[in-house]
Amino acid sequence: MLKSMTDLNRIVQEIRNYEGVKRKNPIKHLITQFKPFSNYGNTIIDFGDDAAVLKGDCNYLLLAADGIWANLLKDLFWAGYCAVLVNVNDIYAMGGKPIAMVNIMSLKKTDNCKDLLEGIKTGCEKFKVPMVGGHLHPDTDSTTVSVSIMGNASKILSSFSAKEGEDIILAMDMDGRRYNNYLNWDTTLNKSSEECLSKLGIMNEIAEKELSFAAKDISNPGILGTIGMLLETSRKGAVIDVDEIQRPDNMDFIDWLKIYPGYGFTLTSSPENTDKILSLFKKQKIEARIIGKVTNDNIMTLKDKNQKMTLFDFKTDIITGIK
Repeated sequence: MLKSMTDLNRIVQEIRNYEGVKRKNPIKHLITQFKPFSNYGNTIIDFGDDAAVLKGDCNYLLLAADGIWANLLKDLFWAGYCAVLVNVNDIYAMGGKPIAMVNIMSLKKTDNCKDLLEGIKTGCEKFKVPMVGGHLHPDTDSTTVSVSIMGNASKILSSFSAKEGEDIILAMDMDGRRYNNYLNWDTTLNKSSEECLSKLGIMNEIAEKELSFAAKDISNPGILGTIGMLLETSRKGAVIDVDEIQRPDNMDFIDWLKIYPGYGFTLTSSPENTDKILSLFKKQKIEARIIGKVTNDNIMTLKDKNQKMTLFDFKTDIITGIK
C-alpha cells in the first residue's frame, strides 16, 4: 500500500516522465502526415488502436506492426521472442485471432543471429502463428527486428470505445517472473502453448459476447500509461484507485507500474457486465480487478485512501495526441 502523499506524487512524476510514455509523443507528428492517406475505401480504424481494422469479406481484418525497443537487443533471444509476443497481444487485445506474420531484420556483419532467430521461432511455436515472409538487411551498422501481423475478428474491441460510468478492469497473469533486469514480466516462456492460447482466448470471448467494447494490451507505457492511451483516444478521463492494482511481492511498485507483461490487458465495461468478465478471467487463473471508473472530464486522476492527484489532463497533456 502507498504510505504517504509523497508516494502518490512520486508515481505521478515517474509515470509522466517515463521513457515508455514520452517516446509515444512523436506519433502525433506522423499522424498529421499519414491521416489523409489512411482510407481508400476499406479502412474502419486507422491510427490509435493496437491494430488497424479493415473491411473483410465476412469479418474484420486486423493489421499491426511492432519494432523492438533497442534496450531489449542486448538479449537477442528475448528480443526475437518479444517481437512475436507483442504482435500477438495486439491482435487479441482487439478481440481478434492472429493469421500470420512477416518480419524485417537488420543485422551487423559480426552478429550471430542464431539467438534472435531462435527467439522468433520459439514465439511462433508458442502462439501457433506462422512466420510467412519478410526482408533481411545482412550488413547494417546495428541490429534491429520488427514484425508485422495480420489477424481477423468477428467483433472488435477498440481503444476509442470507453464510455463514461464504465468500470476499468485490469487483468494480469501474476504467475510470472521478472525477466533478467528488464521491465518485463514473463508469464509465457515457461507455460505450454495450450495454456497461453487458452488465456488469450478470453479476449475473443469477451468481444464475441459483447461484454466489453474497449480494451488495450499493457505495453511499453506500462499499466497507467496504457490506460492513459485508451482514455486519450476515447476522449475520456478516469479515477484510478492505485491501491486496487494487483502487484507481485518483492518488486518496487513504480517498476511494476512501468512493467511490460507477457499477459496484461485493460478493459472497460458497463457495471452489469463486469462480474461476467471477471469470472471469465478467474476461470483461466488470471487476476482481474476493478481499479477505476471512466469519467467524462478528460482528466486521469489517481487516488489512494488519503488523497487524489492528476496524472494526465488531456485538455493540455498528450501521450500520442490521437483522439
